[in-house]
Amino acid sequence: MSQLSAMIFAAGRGTRMRPLTAITPKPLIEVCGRSLIDHVIDRLDAAGVNHFVVNVHYLADMIEVHVRRHAPGKVTISDERSKLLDTGGGLVKALPHLGTDPFFIANSDTFWLEGAFPILDRLKATFDPERMDALLVLAPTVTAVGYHGRGDFDLDTDGRIARRRELTIAPFVYAGCAMMSPAALADPPGEVFSLNKVFDRSIANGRLFGVRLDGLFLHVGTPRAIHAAEHAIRFSAA
Repeated sequence: MSQLSAMIFAAGRGTRMRPLTAITPKPLIEVCGRSLIDHVIDRLDAAGVNHFVVNVHYLADMIEVHVRRHAPGKVTISDERSKLLDTGGGLVKALPHLGTDPFFIANSDTFWLEGAFPILDRLKATFDPERMDALLVLAPTVTAVGYHGRGDFDLDTDGRIARRRELTIAPFVYAGCAMMSPAALADPPGEVFSLNKVFDRSIANGRLFGVRLDGLFLHVGTPRAIHAAEHAIRFSAA
């Protein structure tokens, strides 16, 4: 069986989730009785991922023990205990563990309710490394549960995406999950940098694409958002 890898970003401090994150890292905060990162791993596992690279920094030991127990034999830890590298730098550091084929990336708090067809399967079916550096999951801004921002991207009819224009509300928000080609990380801008710099370069080259989530995006960024997400999940199951 060929290896399909995923990078899960779990190194942040979770400051907006305080006071819950004073003693518990955000990836281990529970929604509906299960940790956020467990929800993410299970979704990726259902999509055929058999190797998870998880970066750690804040309360790193707790996360490492948890993910190794949840996915035994499938986890590689990318250690950022000594220096936090942000999303772009963290992904570059993890590249040697991710292989040469396209891979998933996911925030450790990425959470959604599926639509008619699993979104990660759609990413795999749609991703074309000849045309794309990355293919992002985009959720409608106005229906995202727990999200109160102005959105991130516009989406063209051909699937290419562009940044939100100044003083506007963009129709789509990045849902924290994508498929990427390793080639997109060539010539990184430094050791510590945001993945947004890679996205902006790909936009300039016409190589950043998006797929619309036909389910419901749950933005779990604050303690109050936990309750909103749990309510949406209970309502969907009713």
